[in-house]
Amino acid sequence: MTGRPDSATDLGALRDHVEGYLAEDDVLLAARAASVRLGCPPVGPGAGAGLRFLAATIAARAVVEIGTGAGVSGLWLLRGMAGDGVLTSIDVDPEHQRAARGAFTAAGHRSSRLRLINGMGLEVLPRLTDTAYDLVFIDAEPADYPRYLDEAVRLLRIGGIVVLDDVLTAGVVDPEALDANTVALREVARQVREDDRLVPVLLPLGAGLLAAVKTA
Repeated sequence: MTGRPDSATDLGALRDHVEGYLAEDDVLLAARAASVRLGCPPVGPGAGAGLRFLAATIAARAVVEIGTGAGVSGLWLLRGMAGDGVLTSIDVDPEHQRAARGAFTAAGHRSSRLRLINGMGLEVLPRLTDTAYDLVFIDAEPADYPRYLDEAVRLLRIGGIVVLDDVLTAGVVDPEALDANTVALREVARQVREDDRLVPVLLPLGAGLLAAVKTA
């Protein structure tokens, strides 16, 4: 009978195993290095694999990403999307998006599959069409997550998926942590759990993915 991990070392080894289950190729590794250089921490390989899996599960053709970074999460999403799918990626930093465009080009993705928008997510999202998207991925300032969730639910079709990154930071389980980001993460987790339109799951991939399917 297989035993459960009984130490922090065991849990760390299991996390490393999950993160390394799918190896990243040279394009992803280069984008990850660019992310570090530019100071925009990317999703880990485990979270990236989760994004690809979710996009592939629903054969996503229209995806919105808030937080382009240097293109790591976008590369994973594109690899799970339908071949004619379009990724709309929003970021306030043009240097980040230049790096991401280079990564997408290096991966062989046609420009017709990309719509990179420079701007604040909460200013851009209201201009996007209701119920027109299959998946919305949010990797932005956690303090704004509750507002991003409202926009994401509006944008998604029935059967679409919203995914929020970095939801398992240390503070969320510390009752004494009351900073704005931690409070917002707790609030958005409550919102997702209590919204009758959503079927949620909390995935311990990377720094935590909170995903939910829109059912109504």
